[in-house]
Amino acid sequence: MTANVVVYSTTVCPYCIRAKQLLERKGIAYQEINLSTEPAEVRSELMQRTNHRTVPQIFINDQFIGGFDQLYALERQGQLDQLLNS
Repeated sequence: MTANVVVYSTTVCPYCIRAKQLLERKGIAYQEINLSTEPAEVRSELMQRTNHRTVPQIFINDQFIGGFDQLYALERQGQLDQLLNS
């Protein structure tokens, strides 16, 4: 089973690009929600949900992972594949 991955990003965010590149290198399909093109309410609801103001904000199977640093830390620790295959 492949995980449901959602990446909230903005158009000019270098960490968003790096997070998407990491997922692509692993062959993981993801849904991207670009907050630059979404109504302000979407960003507001996301901030209330996660208590984070920065992007990317990454969810795997509806679990908030964090941003690129947290995603990369999971990869380095060998835990990302477990999450992606659950």
